[in-house]
Amino acid sequence: MNTIFDQYDLSQFYKDLEELHVVLSDAQVEQFLIYYEMLTKKNKVMNLTAITEFDEVMKKHFIDSLSLVKAYDLHVRDISVIDIGTGGGFPGIPLKIAFPHLKVTLMDSLHKRVDFLREVIEELDLQGIDAVHGRAEDHAKPGKLRERYDLCVSRAVANLSVLSEYCLPYVKVGGKFISYKSEKITKEMKDAEYAIMTLGGRITEQISFTLPDSDLFRNLFVVEKCVPTPAKYPRKAGMASKKPLTYELK
Repeated sequence: MNTIFDQYDLSQFYKDLEELHVVLSDAQVEQFLIYYEMLTKKNKVMNLTAITEFDEVMKKHFIDSLSLVKAYDLHVRDISVIDIGTGGGFPGIPLKIAFPHLKVTLMDSLHKRVDFLREVIEELDLQGIDAVHGRAEDHAKPGKLRERYDLCVSRAVANLSVLSEYCLPYVKVGGKFISYKSEKITKEMKDAEYAIMTLGGRITEQISFTLPDSDLFRNLFVVEKCVPTPAKYPRKAGMASKKPLTYELK
């Protein structure tokens, strides 16, 4: 009897996982395949990703998401993670599949995407993960999700100064915010230093690499949360992108 494994060539995926030192059971690999099928099916009726070919999704979405292992020890128990601007579920769902003990919150501003993420969570029978609808500025208010997480991750394309205002308020003191970037943006990192300091953090590491067996360049920017974020941040919706925190705003 044919199984979902018979429909795909997984040799490159397994090779990439080995290079990242990520070990998955057959059940976890099956979850990735089901996720791929749900993603590409739903993508026909709503915009989740511009990447739909199997090998590209496995590399540019799944392996890329898991590359976080280069910057953070995900084997530690009781880590709470929030994924801001998760879109089709990246990196949060791949991280949850590969490291089931993580406590994950997915956040996105589009209700239809959140509905899809909840379908994936149910279909894959993932426990300890939820999808939240709303803007990052709203859920970061005191009494909500503010400073509740050990780790905040984001693959969103926003400028690092803007992303920091969205993400750092969610991180506990002593926790980390890690931004995935696909460009060589050392200048952007330098420009973001004031915003990050203002928000209670400091850049501790920039990890540059290419995805396994590819020329796809990646950066992981690691920001440590040193002190609580001042209460006035994040500012009201839209302000972070319209007027990013810069030295001129001092």
